[in-house]
Amino acid sequence: MPTIKQLRYFDAVARQGHFGQAALSCSVSQPALSMQIQDLEAELGVVLLERLSTGARLTEAGQDVARRAAEILVDLRDLGDAARQHRAPLSGPLSLGVIPSVAPYMLPPLLPRVRRDFADLELRIRESQTEHILAELRDGTLDALLLALPIEGREIEVLPLFDDPFVLATPAGHPLSHHVRVDPDLIGRERILLLEEGHCFREQALSFCQLRQVGDIDTFGASTLATVVQMVANGMGVTLLPEMAIPVEGRNPAIALHRFEAPEPHREIGLVWRRTSPRRSDFEALGAMIRSARDEGISALLAPS
Repeated sequence: MPTIKQLRYFDAVARQGHFGQAALSCSVSQPALSMQIQDLEAELGVVLLERLSTGARLTEAGQDVARRAAEILVDLRDLGDAARQHRAPLSGPLSLGVIPSVAPYMLPPLLPRVRRDFADLELRIRESQTEHILAELRDGTLDALLLALPIEGREIEVLPLFDDPFVLATPAGHPLSHHVRVDPDLIGRERILLLEEGHCFREQALSFCQLRQVGDIDTFGASTLATVVQMVANGMGVTLLPEMAIPVEGRNPAIALHRFEAPEPHREIGLVWRRTSPRRSDFEALGAMIRSARDEGISALLAPS
């Protein structure tokens, strides 16, 4: 009968395609990991991995076993979570994936609340693009995700949290600066600066811009909104920012921010988790805390200076 250790080691190699990297991630020596996988192959009577000079590749049998091993490991993780549900709420380890256009703006108000109100919660943060953290949610590496909706999948449960309107950022002194609210048609001849491919905020902003037939769109190279704002501040173009970024990115005196006419373009932020997870009550409590942290930030934003 395969052991849990064997499945975990094999799962690590299957994901990383390399024995050395898998051993490092499992905190064991490479010979010890290799021996466990050889024992697994002997137990199952099939070759699971093709050993290459550059790493390892799954055989056809290995692909099937890797899929089933991943499902077993997710079930084991959910089993532990189910047991923890009988203890205090929001306690123990919880791995949260957050997209880059949300993490720098929501984590500063959120993390102090977590530390203050749920001292027994071991919150682990993973910041990456949507497709990466979604894959890690499905394979059990992450417990929940904070990202932009919609997210589809029968195996995923979604908790919408709040709408996050877009604002237009221009260089200070730009001709648009005298407009209190911007008509989308006014940006038709502007150079639009967006994040590089792979960022969901780029796709949302690009969709809005294309809908308004904006001709000059630059999506080259920038991986953070902070970089895009610096480009705007130096007269390289204009950009769209999420409202949650204003307290951080809006402090730059070299840019001006403009609201759009109604209906404002926006994105919806939500929390998602595996439907099979027994920690729904934990995620709902975390969602309520995220809403509260966001509302507090917006109240501070709207307060008179």
